[in-house]
Amino acid sequence: MAVTESQSRVSDFIDTPDLERLIDAALMEDLGPTRLDLTSRGLVPHRLQASADLVARQAGIIAGLALIPEILPRFSAKLDFEPALGDGAHVEPKTALGRLTGPADDLLAAERTVLNFLTHLSGIATLARRCVEETQGTGASICDTRKTIPGLRGLARYAASLGGVISHRTGLYDAVLVKDNHLLCIGGCAGEWSGRLGQAIARWRAGDPAPTFIQVEVDTLDQLRAILALPVEQRPDMVLLDNMSLEQSRQAVALAAEVRPRVLMEASGGIQPGRIRPVAETGVDRISIGAITHSAPAMDIGLDFAPLAGSE
Repeated sequence: MAVTESQSRVSDFIDTPDLERLIDAALMEDLGPTRLDLTSRGLVPHRLQASADLVARQAGIIAGLALIPEILPRFSAKLDFEPALGDGAHVEPKTALGRLTGPADDLLAAERTVLNFLTHLSGIATLARRCVEETQGTGASICDTRKTIPGLRGLARYAASLGGVISHRTGLYDAVLVKDNHLLCIGGCAGEWSGRLGQAIARWRAGDPAPTFIQVEVDTLDQLRAILALPVEQRPDMVLLDNMSLEQSRQAVALAAEVRPRVLMEASGGIQPGRIRPVAETGVDRISIGAITHSAPAMDIGLDFAPLAGSE
């Protein structure tokens, strides 16, 4: 099996310096400023060599193997990793993911950092794939959100992409999402804010750099009608249907179909895995789900450790 299973790359989602800082922070959590594993230092013979197989204990999508070559040198230059497959692979229970070898004390020190990244990211990728599978045949795409553990957004988006999810905005800086609280700042009802919103959209589009997309959140069909009535150059690229019922979502899709160029419809708000398909069948283009990155259970992955005979 080819080691590379997916076209997604870690570097597409997180810069190398940021990744290095994350790994260094994880190392500091375990080894502290003295870089010391008290248990291994006091018990494990210094020259003892060992191997450890990473093994999936449950079915899922693997994410995080690409980080291991970045993690191991921070613990020891003598640790090696031989992957059996690549990120993005679907595995069944008891599948071997790869083997770590090197000094036993260094390997034991690195174990938890490796597993913490691998189990968390594989859990995200696995849940992402489950959500995507619920939309099959509907034409709807699943998007991630900014609801991530601070500092881990880039890696969470990488893992979600391995499950087939497309990225929403990275942060507040790369795209425009006008939410209800923004609209409250410029007027209480659609008649008050629609004109000013349209003017702002025109300015954003003319900006340098221009945002990757412009989206406006609505929670009523009247708000949607006000947005769709704006001149073409003042309409957003997408509308976010916030906590709308299935019937409201169907009506919103029908309203959007009446304008050209068509404005994309995205559903959001408390949409849980296992309840995605009815939303997708309303005809929306996208469904954003925060649970993928904020509530994915860790995937069960073990490290089967074995000292190498005669290595002391």
